[in-house]
Amino acid sequence: MPELPEVETVRRGLALKISGRRIVRSELRRPDLRRPFPPALAARLDGAVIGQLGRRGKYILIELDADGLLLLHLGMSGRVTIGTAALPAAPHDHVVLTLDDGTVIRFNDPRRFGLIDYVKRGEAAQHPLLAGLGPEPLEPGFDGAYLGAALAGKLSPLKAASLDQRVVAGHLCLRGIVPRRALATPAGRVDRLRAGGAAGCGDPVGLGRGDCSRRFVAARLCPARWRARLFSASLGGLRPRRESLPRL
Repeated sequence: MPELPEVETVRRGLALKISGRRIVRSELRRPDLRRPFPPALAARLDGAVIGQLGRRGKYILIELDADGLLLLHLGMSGRVTIGTAALPAAPHDHVVLTLDDGTVIRFNDPRRFGLIDYVKRGEAAQHPLLAGLGPEPLEPGFDGAYLGAALAGKLSPLKAASLDQRVVAGHLCLRGIVPRRALATPAGRVDRLRAGGAAGCGDPVGLGRGDCSRRFVAARLCPARWRARLFSASLGGLRPRRESLPRL
């Protein structure tokens, strides 16, 4: 499952390539992914002008025309490639969008756990997939005081609590706290979360601004034992780089 920094880098790379472009042709090569595509999705996409790209949790939000919003979730194996019509089709290219400058965007998902949905922009906050999400970990409201209050009294292990999207919209893995231990005892574990955790609050992911607590969270959104893939929009596509995030 892509972690939040990976989704954010995909969003940024896509924004460089597709913001302001018009979709001249859309191809839906199957009726569904994790869930069925909404009715008349291809008709909504054809001719639509792409606006800004946002993110809510691990959902990429793509503005379409004046009031449309496309929700994209990569699932476990989904990826987005950018190329031209000369690039041969690959197995599992389930959604293909051709833009007015000849750019071809392909959503490839072998396991089909990804998701694409359409909603009116003003109704996005009430969408069933977004309505229950907690605050973004880099928003000003997500700080030590909020996290301490949200976790106070919980008996679940730290990993389970951090995976609860009602607490925070993104997976947290904080160094120096055993994930299997309960949060309720000793109380010092919540105090440690409130204070921002271990010393040092660098921002190797390049996402964060703000206080120490939020930068500490941003630097540790990916599990320490994993190498988060970075993506580049260079050479016409979003593709893995050899560089990886520092081990934390």
